[in-house]
Amino acid sequence: METNNTSIPAERLPRKHSGADMTIFSVMSMLAQECGAVNLSQGFPDYPIDARLMENLFEAARKGMNQYAPMAGLPALQLEICAHVTRQTGVACTPDQVTVTPGASYGIYTALATILQAGDEVIILEPAYDSYIPAIEVNGGTVVPVALQPGTFAPDWQLIADRISPKTKAIIVNTPHNPTGTVWSTADWEQLYQLIAGKQIYIISDEVYEQVIFDGVPHHSVWSHEGLREHCFAIYSFGKALHNTGWKVGYVLAPADLSKAFRRIHQYLAFSVNTPAQGAVAAFMAKQQVNDSSLILEQKRNYFIELLKDLPFTIPYISKGSYFQLADYSAVSDLPDTEFAKWLTREAGVATIPISAFYRKGSDQRLIRFCFAKKEETLTEAVNRMKARLL
Repeated sequence: METNNTSIPAERLPRKHSGADMTIFSVMSMLAQECGAVNLSQGFPDYPIDARLMENLFEAARKGMNQYAPMAGLPALQLEICAHVTRQTGVACTPDQVTVTPGASYGIYTALATILQAGDEVIILEPAYDSYIPAIEVNGGTVVPVALQPGTFAPDWQLIADRISPKTKAIIVNTPHNPTGTVWSTADWEQLYQLIAGKQIYIISDEVYEQVIFDGVPHHSVWSHEGLREHCFAIYSFGKALHNTGWKVGYVLAPADLSKAFRRIHQYLAFSVNTPAQGAVAAFMAKQQVNDSSLILEQKRNYFIELLKDLPFTIPYISKGSYFQLADYSAVSDLPDTEFAKWLTREAGVATIPISAFYRKGSDQRLIRFCFAKKEETLTEAVNRMKARLL
């Protein structure tokens, strides 16, 4: 009897991107579960969503909104989004400029799939959300990382200018910024415009935390800048605005011709988005503006920072937006940040995210990221656990 001695290779398929097999968010959340730790690593709330949203979801399903939605989104939701965008930016938008997507990461990926050809370069500003690099690489692009300035995490405009080349196809911007909580000003957008004016470079603007912004600082969208508007894909997430990350509903705002190109890809990926969830969000937006997230999360940020004062961490920059606060642990340990984050999970029972994970080649600045989008009792328990181990 003949046998086939051909061995099966460990990797049967070639890797299509340089990202980890498992994201740092999954790694730390799994470790938190194993250790029974308080999970301040992954960016999701642990408090209830608005009861009206839950009622709307049930009502949408009861009314029969259970089949495919139109590819670009429910018209009622598109109209509510247009009204919201106009209120927020002062610039009108129309449904042909809005595509509802199954979350923001999908929107970023599909925008990149829409514009990239093999060999095109995409500038990312590090620290950067870890989905950017794989999405660029899978779509044939080349990643060009540019570091934000240490400490302030402000853009280094000269460094960005130096990295723009004839192959540059896009620049990804994230404001409010994950993981640092910094926020772009109108001057930042104008500076970017001056760098790319006259060039065929697209801006992919990750604005998922637009409704989570603090201290009276306004959110300035790429859509507000007349010179950049015609070259942008602006990405949003209802998961962040409405505290319901598991619904996976977002949208992409782009000029009509870019939206048309985006939809040519979108229709063959997801085609459409959860119909009752779209109906629930549309009904919610019709009765109240989506504007309570900043107040809720600013209170949580302030509460958490006050708690941290009793611990030997240094706050390099108070978050102006997002779910996150950075902390410097240099006074606690000399461990590299990933090892410290794992140590803190195992020994103190609190899970965080190391900032080096947001850099392509790592950048150990002794910084970890806490998620404060949690109930007050969760934040209190986390700090009490760290006090017991660190003091």
